[in-house]
Amino acid sequence: MRRDQPPRPVAVGDVVTVYSDALGGWTASQITGIDPAAKCAAVLELDWSGPEPVAVADLGDVQPLRLTHHSWGGRLSHCNQPWVLPRSFTVIGSLPSLVVGPSCSYASVWGRGEQLARQRHWDSGNRKDWNAPYALTCTADELADEHTPGVVRAGVIHLTVRGITQLDCARIVAAFPDLTRLSLSGKLGSLTSAAALNKLPRLQALTISELFGMDASDCLLPRHVPEVEEVSLYGIPADYATAMRKTWRPHVRHRVQLDVSGARKPEWVAANASNPLRDWDGREHIPRTGYRKAVAHYKATRDAFLTEVTGGEDHGNIAEIGRAFSAAFNALDSRTSFIETVEREELFEALDFLVDEAQTATGCDLTAARAALIEGADYGRDW
Repeated sequence: MRRDQPPRPVAVGDVVTVYSDALGGWTASQITGIDPAAKCAAVLELDWSGPEPVAVADLGDVQPLRLTHHSWGGRLSHCNQPWVLPRSFTVIGSLPSLVVGPSCSYASVWGRGEQLARQRHWDSGNRKDWNAPYALTCTADELADEHTPGVVRAGVIHLTVRGITQLDCARIVAAFPDLTRLSLSGKLGSLTSAAALNKLPRLQALTISELFGMDASDCLLPRHVPEVEEVSLYGIPADYATAMRKTWRPHVRHRVQLDVSGARKPEWVAANASNPLRDWDGREHIPRTGYRKAVAHYKATRDAFLTEVTGGEDHGNIAEIGRAFSAAFNALDSRTSFIETVEREELFEALDFLVDEAQTATGCDLTAARAALIEGADYGRDW
């Protein structure tokens, strides 16, 4: 397989189709550009749905999908996607490109008619947000509170569960046997019985982020889930990551999008349980030395804050602690310039985290101290 071509060659002008759960029929899009360096394909959604087409002629006088719902303002539904054409998509022919110029938008997965469904919902006069009736997004606590054990929810085929501290995959499979897309995420949470996911025969996409408790024996196996076309894993046990990568890498040539990163050993998990900047470890644009210094600056700020709030009722130095925090990261960022929008948000989340820890340790209400710390950091930052 050539590195400058996707696993299945596609060309500018190709028209591809896929079944859309959102529309209850087939929909189509056109590939308008290919970027080998970024391994992306620019994809233009078409304003069409209907029975499965076998040729471009079946689409009729097809037009690009132009979005007017909410704040889109008439822009085309034109976006850069990973250049691996998912195996559920079919090329039915080619047309001259229906749009001129590149797209400036990016997405991690190919659309399957969701934007067209939203636009038709809007065009019907309904200004409420369109929600897929077959999809459920919830926290792990909400799932535990709202789901009755033994009840099968066959109508849910897309499930996203966030904020997981502990979750038994066997219960997920029993409750949602028809899942095609499953996304599970936590903050160093525990995922048990992950091998049970092999009992989801219709599964097409699996995403797991910052969850542990799995090992090589929990590997998802192609012979049990033959329709899988997307595996995205981040922040997972190292042996599970190795097994999944080894198992699924040969299937990339068969149009499976595979992304496995952030493999962690048990020692790392234990050492970073109270480190809110742990996601920076291994992030592509953050130097290793930058990460280590960032953690050191965070720990120094945490210690200074805890000393201040336990030293008496006068907390006059807290704003200065915040300014010192921002100054340390100003200096760090001036050398390597790695603090972008996401990192900026994570630094303020780290300050919130250390206040929460101090509040738990002291049993005191630190609302005013929190405000002073964040105000000091915000005032002095260049990032």
